[in-house]
Amino acid sequence: MQQSVAGLAGAASVSLPRSVSAQSQSRVSGAGRRVRVGLIGCGGMGTSDLRQSLRLGAQVVALCDVDDTQSAKVKDLVTRDFSQTPELVTRDFRRVLDRPDIDAVIVGTPDHWHALATVMACQAGKDVYVEKPLSLAIGEGRVMVDVARKHNRVVQMGTQQRSAPHYADAVEYVKSGALGTIRLVKTWAYQDWMGNIPVQPDGPPPATVDYDMWLGPAPQRPFNPNRFHFNFRWYYDYSGGLMTDWGAHMIDIANWAMGVKAPRAAVSVGGKFGFPDDAEETPDTQQALWEFDGYSMIWEHATAVGQGPYMRDHGVAFHGNNGVLVVDRGGWEVYPETETKNGKKSYRYAGEPRRGSGGVDYHQLHVKNFLECVDSRQRPRSDVEIGHNSMISCHLGNIAFRTKRRVQWDVDAEKVVGDPEAQALVTKAYRAPWKLA
Repeated sequence: MQQSVAGLAGAASVSLPRSVSAQSQSRVSGAGRRVRVGLIGCGGMGTSDLRQSLRLGAQVVALCDVDDTQSAKVKDLVTRDFSQTPELVTRDFRRVLDRPDIDAVIVGTPDHWHALATVMACQAGKDVYVEKPLSLAIGEGRVMVDVARKHNRVVQMGTQQRSAPHYADAVEYVKSGALGTIRLVKTWAYQDWMGNIPVQPDGPPPATVDYDMWLGPAPQRPFNPNRFHFNFRWYYDYSGGLMTDWGAHMIDIANWAMGVKAPRAAVSVGGKFGFPDDAEETPDTQQALWEFDGYSMIWEHATAVGQGPYMRDHGVAFHGNNGVLVVDRGGWEVYPETETKNGKKSYRYAGEPRRGSGGVDYHQLHVKNFLECVDSRQRPRSDVEIGHNSMISCHLGNIAFRTKRRVQWDVDAEKVVGDPEAQALVTKAYRAPWKLA
């Protein structure tokens, strides 16, 4: 299992057991062949990404999951629905990367595996569709960008909203200047379907699971069903709570419209206010505030309640001097701003409120964009660097929350200013024998 990934300052290097080069794995543009894919992580989103790929004409060659029950379900699904039979079903993702007949991999693992699987796939000459959030730490994201560039790999993050026409329309409207000077951006996710998780005792992992491989670079600890599969999101060893799970989507749209890379500072408050005694580690209620040049941005999240700003359970709002544009997965609209003169209130907005609706299968469009880029060698809509930049705010929000203080960020150097404790959270320690040195 010994694999070595180079330091944050340089390119990564992993010795693979077979001679596999980026050139040998590159597909010829216009060759008319199916994109041959391997799925690493057969959970909900990984399976959904694979299903979309197969609908678009891809061929599945390999399935990998540390839980045999999950890979068996996906194997049955692709055989039943797409009349395809994967040649390889394995618990070890490196066997997928060894195969010269695979063009691209889908990384649908828990978040703490995203960086290693993506980096090693790039070194093996594979293109990568990696689920959000891109990384578990800012430093991992920088390595992912550098390695993708070094090996000329197409790496798409699964922030499918980037491929939704109505989000593109809303972003274009924000950039048009019609809202006037934007002084505040709000982002949020209120998830009423996420309830509390009762405390459960540790115990043995299921016989169908390679638990040591599931942990991978994460700290060693006994198996607990609350920290496994979907609920891994609520523990900092594996993820970052709703701040990274849904913040990856909402903050990405804010960055896109505002044309920015990262904030200059972050503060955050919150806690386990709704369910103080349940099993989750990350806060069920959290607010973060970021300082950008010329405006500020707010994040809000809460579980088990659904009434967020503008009575929407998720969204992004751009507050300009002339109006407020609010966009979510259902569509977007503009509310006119008001001003009061001589005791009379009037609308400041010049023009009619605009509306736009969703309803397009933009997940399929996002996967289609990736598959097309595998052939064209163009950078995809949610290119790895776009994903990395969007995740910086999310991770800084969590760093500020965990250190309980304002964190100042050097945007160009990608490091915390004057706070060694906060800077230590920019990278992630890996459990031996996995390394990110």
